[in-house]
Amino acid sequence: MLETGSIAPGMEFEDTDGRPWRLADYRGKHGVLLYFMRSTSCPICNRHVRDLVAKQQEFQDDNIRVFVAVPEDAATGAAWRAKRAVPFPVLVGTEARPHESIGLSRKVFGSMQQSGTVLIDADGIVRHVHGATLPVNGYDGKGISAAIRSIPGRSGVGK
Repeated sequence: MLETGSIAPGMEFEDTDGRPWRLADYRGKHGVLLYFMRSTSCPICNRHVRDLVAKQQEFQDDNIRVFVAVPEDAATGAAWRAKRAVPFPVLVGTEARPHESIGLSRKVFGSMQQSGTVLIDADGIVRHVHGATLPVNGYDGKGISAAIRSIPGRSGVGK
């Protein structure tokens, strides 16, 4: 699992339209918040996504771009995004699940995908990382907000 204060690794995924997504493309421009869902069918994870949607303007004001990573394939992710009208890009893996790139594995005999969040500032520093096996613990809204407030010189403030 990533550590707060560390430099984020070079993450590369695809969005549900098959376009490449690279964390490096945001460096020096925007902070990035990645929410790694346990599954698109997880009702608790879907509730967490609704919270992200409700806070969308706050993230924009703080120059944070939000992305949702799902363990399913692109077609499943695209259908889920359309059905739920999710305004954020949905990311999937190219060769492996996006979750594995940050250390979120399958626990409990390999059957339960971990979920979690990672906040990376525009300089590529991990400001918040949180993961859990149980979906109720996979999202730390208060921790994310505190981490955003702690970013020095938040470039989105007042713009």
